[in-house]
Amino acid sequence: MTERPYTSVWNDLNQVEFSQGFLQAGPYRTRYLHAGDDSKPVLLFLHGITGHAEAYVRNLKAHAEHFSVWAIDFIGHGYSTKPDHPLEIPHYIDQVNHIVDTLGAQKASFSGESLGGWVTARFAQQHPERVEKIVLNTMGGTMANLKVMERLYTLSMEAAKDPSWERVKARLEWLMADPTMVTDDLIRTRQAIFQQPDWLKACESNMALQDLETRKRNMISDDDLRAIQAEALVIWTTKDPSGPVDEGERIASLIPNGRLAVMEECGHWPQYEDTETFNKIHLDFLLGREEAAR
Repeated sequence: MTERPYTSVWNDLNQVEFSQGFLQAGPYRTRYLHAGDDSKPVLLFLHGITGHAEAYVRNLKAHAEHFSVWAIDFIGHGYSTKPDHPLEIPHYIDQVNHIVDTLGAQKASFSGESLGGWVTARFAQQHPERVEKIVLNTMGGTMANLKVMERLYTLSMEAAKDPSWERVKARLEWLMADPTMVTDDLIRTRQAIFQQPDWLKACESNMALQDLETRKRNMISDDDLRAIQAEALVIWTTKDPSGPVDEGERIASLIPNGRLAVMEECGHWPQYEDTETFNKIHLDFLLGREEAAR
């Protein structure tokens, strides 16, 4: 592995006109990062399990040229409301619905990674009238791999019980094809979240989907994928720890208006690991540039 130059969240944001704050979306106090003019179409970025809005700090600038971009913290995550019960997909769907209402948008585009892709797929299936286009980025919810679920549960709960530098680092390294992508700044950003007094209880709640029976009743079936009406881009990676490229191909083949893009040498956070490639693929799809080039 070659040594990388030091980077930080601020390096990613210091040329971006953005705001950070909280939306009162129905009953949910929702933390966000926002960039882009409010007159532009709404795009929501939805992170993965135990994640937070900073998963998208490298994508805000490029997308803000075309969209009103909102990267949010899911309930039970980051600095948003932490409900006192196990969190299942309908709970996240309710939050997203309230966010779209609060933003005053009739429709939005959604891009979700892992858990965020799971929520995006279900939202598109259940609320087609609210959806423009969707991106399913190494999405969860179509598989129940016990080994992956156990590893994710163990790494997350160990870091929640003891948010030491090494445990938080180990949790982040699971996301990356190249562990040197996990910078000190990224570790500290997540460690501060994990050090919140209510984090252990919150982590237990958002780990509910790693329980097999809970997961089964929330999973996205083949028929669910076939019912998605929106244009959908499935992004998968050659080194994703949650499942093989074959799964991405299968998902894209089942969605009537689905297509697949495979990113090389990336793990579970391609939007962060290879930002330039991700942004081009992502924006070409959302803006219809790939069709114009055909």
